[in-house]
Amino acid sequence: MSGPGVGGTVVRRGWGATVVGVLLLAVMLFPVYWMVNVSLQPSGSAVATPWLPLHLSWHGYATAIDQQGRHLLTSLLVAAGSVVFSLLIATPAAYALAHLRIRGAGAVLFGTLLSQMVPAIVVANALYGAYAAMGLLNSVPGLILADSTAGIPFAILIIRAFLGTLPREVVEAARVDGAGPLRAFVSIVLPMSRNALVTAALFTFLFTWSDFLFALTLTTTEDVRPVTLGLFQYIGSYVSDWSSVMATAVLASIPAVVLLLVAQRYVSAGVTGGAVK
Repeated sequence: MSGPGVGGTVVRRGWGATVVGVLLLAVMLFPVYWMVNVSLQPSGSAVATPWLPLHLSWHGYATAIDQQGRHLLTSLLVAAGSVVFSLLIATPAAYALAHLRIRGAGAVLFGTLLSQMVPAIVVANALYGAYAAMGLLNSVPGLILADSTAGIPFAILIIRAFLGTLPREVVEAARVDGAGPLRAFVSIVLPMSRNALVTAALFTFLFTWSDFLFALTLTTTEDVRPVTLGLFQYIGSYVSDWSSVMATAVLASIPAVVLLLVAQRYVSAGVTGGAVK
């Protein structure tokens, strides 16, 4: 039997949890707010920045676009190329592992999972010698290939988990209707795998967009330089104009935020799709 005070206790606990959640969210988002705040201030030290951007200035963004705009475009090109290349390799590979009777498929999956555990510095050092011999240093294709070493295995695991839940009868029905293996794959499997493809593409983009190690190891000139390395070298020496630095960081965050907002529902469905049989 519940007394009249039970409901009030539940309500108080609910409010308490809400207040704690809001405080934790404020603490986690404060660096983002401070980054935006400093980026909107006149040029100067970040230490003397007021808590509120009362005197807005777009000087930082103008300087960031002028000095880092080429690096942002390089990052976009490399990230988009890595997404396309990773999906072109991972999607048919995941379909083969999920629906075709391939000897040693378990070993291939284990090797794919194992490749995710290799430290990136090991891969970067190995690629440097190979790239130097093949002339791929300081090139967009070289960075695309390097970043795809992280995107392809992850995409295979995500897409294969989803395709494992796809009934074989669907593909077999398309084959009975006269569709060849390639036609069935393109017309039936790919549209049904949209959530998994979007999830794999999004995480591959985020891997590539935030890459620093491959960019630092495989680029030695300013001809091809992603924004992560450009920002690092921007603040590597003494910097008095922190508004430009923070403006560059804000601009570098926009593509990832936009993609996460747009693809949120696809990602939720794609991540959980492989867990439901």
